[in-house]
Amino acid sequence: MELTVSAGTSDGGTLSMEVNGLTRVQCSYTVTRPVISIISKYLPYGFPAFIVVGAIGFVVDASVLATLVHGYEWGDYTARAVSFAVAVTVTWYLNRRYAFSAVQTADRKKEYTRYLAVQGSGMAINFLVYSLCIVSSELMDTWPVLALAVGSAVALIFNYAGSRLFVFVGNTTD
Repeated sequence: MELTVSAGTSDGGTLSMEVNGLTRVQCSYTVTRPVISIISKYLPYGFPAFIVVGAIGFVVDASVLATLVHGYEWGDYTARAVSFAVAVTVTWYLNRRYAFSAVQTADRKKEYTRYLAVQGSGMAINFLVYSLCIVSSELMDTWPVLALAVGSAVALIFNYAGSRLFVFVGNTTD
């Protein structure tokens, strides 16, 4: 089986996932700077954009997860590992471009490695909550995207703090 994921530009586009040459999932996204800049006045640096990027990541994650579980009858946990890998790469790029664009990190490879470490820890938190939901609720076992939503919400604060304090550190461009 071959899995291919592609996306549009950093300002928006269509995310599509192909499995064995057949397009299975397509979703559109747009990142709007004016909305983010208005909300940014009242929240910690980068948090509003981080939320928007996280929402995009959630759609990517949920789309891949649902396709693999319901379209290809993959197991909940294997599908979740693949959906996470796709979503974390998308969110690293978009967070770098939007949420933390004022902080330039010279070494992108190190930044991506640190991002993977933070997101991996966040994933452990997310996956633990996801697993608890799956084993404790028949509804969430049937619809694992619901368990994904709960796990994602719990891990959000950890992921923001880790990204802000450990990953996107460098020279401020403001």
